[in-house]
Amino acid sequence: MVNKRNKINRVFAALADPTRRRIMERLSGHEEIRVTTLARPFRVSLPAFSRHLRVLEHARLIDRRRKGRLHLIRARTAGLAEARRWMAQYAAAWDSAFDALDELLRKDEAEERR
Repeated sequence: MVNKRNKINRVFAALADPTRRRIMERLSGHEEIRVTTLARPFRVSLPAFSRHLRVLEHARLIDRRRKGRLHLIRARTAGLAEARRWMAQYAAAWDSAFDALDELLRKDEAEERR
C-alpha cells in the first residue's frame, strides 16, 4: 500500500510543475523525440531541462534511450495507470457523496415549499 502511495505521489509531484506538464503534452504527439528537439521551445538551460526529465523518469512517466550520442525520450502511458486508478476510485466515491447531498437538498427544498 505504501509503495503504491509513493508511486502516485511521484506522479502527482512530477505533474505539479507546468514545465513538466508541457513536456508530457509535447511527447503525446511523438513516438520518440530527441532531448534537444524536445527542449527547444522551453526557456530553460539544457541542464535544467535534464533535471525535469529526471523527475519524469523517476515518476516512470517517460523512458529515455540512448542511440549513440542521441538521447531519445518517449512517454510511458503505463506510468499514469496507478494515478488514473486512484482518481477513478475517489471520483466514484465523491460522485456518490454528491448524489446523496443533491438528493438531500431536493428533499429539503420540497419540504420548504409545503
